[in-house]
Amino acid sequence: MVVQKFLTEWLRDQCEDGGQNLPKSYEVHQVIAAAKEDQQAYTSLLKQVLHEPNLYEAWEPVRKNHGAPGVDKITIGEFSKNLQENIDDIITAVENGTYKPCPVRRKDIEKSSGGYRMLGIPIIRDRLLTQAIQQVLTSVFDPGFSEFSFGFRPGRSAKDAVEHAKTIISEGYTWVVDIDISKFFDRVNHDILMYLLSKKIKDKGLLKLIRKFLNAGIMYDGVTTRQMEGIPQGSPFSPILANIMLDELDKELEQRGHMFARYADDCNIYVKSKRAAKRVMTSIRKFIEEKLKLKLNVEKSAVDRPWKRKFLGFSFVGGLKTELRIRIAKKSIQKFKDRIRQITKRNRGVSLEQVVNELNLYLRGWLGYFKLMETPSVLKRLDGWIRRKLRCYIFKQWKTSKKRCKELRRLGAKESWSVAYSGNGLWRLSSTEQAHNALNCAYFNELGLFSLYQQWQGYVKFS
Repeated sequence: MVVQKFLTEWLRDQCEDGGQNLPKSYEVHQVIAAAKEDQQAYTSLLKQVLHEPNLYEAWEPVRKNHGAPGVDKITIGEFSKNLQENIDDIITAVENGTYKPCPVRRKDIEKSSGGYRMLGIPIIRDRLLTQAIQQVLTSVFDPGFSEFSFGFRPGRSAKDAVEHAKTIISEGYTWVVDIDISKFFDRVNHDILMYLLSKKIKDKGLLKLIRKFLNAGIMYDGVTTRQMEGIPQGSPFSPILANIMLDELDKELEQRGHMFARYADDCNIYVKSKRAAKRVMTSIRKFIEEKLKLKLNVEKSAVDRPWKRKFLGFSFVGGLKTELRIRIAKKSIQKFKDRIRQITKRNRGVSLEQVVNELNLYLRGWLGYFKLMETPSVLKRLDGWIRRKLRCYIFKQWKTSKKRCKELRRLGAKESWSVAYSGNGLWRLSSTEQAHNALNCAYFNELGLFSLYQQWQGYVKFS
């Protein structure tokens, strides 16, 4: 009766006429029935997690990721040999309340900006179960997430986030509040996260299971440390938990009427004046630190023009008096060059064909991400720079002056002796006319070298 009275009053509030045309009692009962059905759905989520088809669906991404083994040293291949038995064991243990997640194996990944990022590697069993939880949580929470949130969501990508940011800037929001949350994944407050989960999840069994994973701890050098905060990167359900946490920030920004784009913990807020940007930075910092109990990285956060900052590896050019275009950020290009230097290191002692194959693999993936860019001249320059690095590699393989002279002459270079017997370094020799004539674009095309500029043109043509 209490529920019916509440719904009746709610329906009356929704009517523009003050409730004169309130639905008949049987219609109210239909609303009550639908509400009860929704309530039952949210209170039986653990059954959805443990539903065998859901677990088999979860197994596919776990298997395809080919992740390293966790603390129990069981590999994907070993786990898959007894997959049905392992799934049955998971279902039984969770239903009995005896399931105990293992600590994640800690692996430190060096960041390009300096320092290390902690990656947690769960055991395969935990990976499978958290992937199954992630699938159910996504169905519950994702429909209510902000339209300005793009990270780790079905049908959304970094490309969408960057294009959305470009649209906002083009509309005159030419100041950006670039928010960087310090060690976000390491500092997520468990109590706040569990509270946010409980607002939609009424299944206490599922909430208890998620809490177990949060408290499982981290093993490093054989010592397990219990974590009182944080969600380790590497767990399949860390992205959805991060979005649930930061959805509070999204809702706060929406309530204030701000234009923004967020991808995971990378958030840019766009305003029309420097004064407004500084005001937003102060107030949002207060919200993040007081409401979410997180820390703002003051050194990396800033108020500036969008074309002076980077967002997801991209930046912009133009914007005030010229057409706004998406470009690759300078730091991204520097990181790209560092990787190319590693692959083309002259003393590696591997064949030119292997170097080209490694380059192609990296270049194809890199351009697949950055194909959104709109300043192709940089790709031409990078193509030329890569060819020059390969000329140096080839000259190094032609160890003697006699060998260099012979090979350059064979490839059609005139006065090859002036290069072969020169005392200049390889980098300088690689830019000579003889080197360009002998080791030209056609030579590298025949080797099958991936061309950034040509492939980008293909992407644009067929997009």
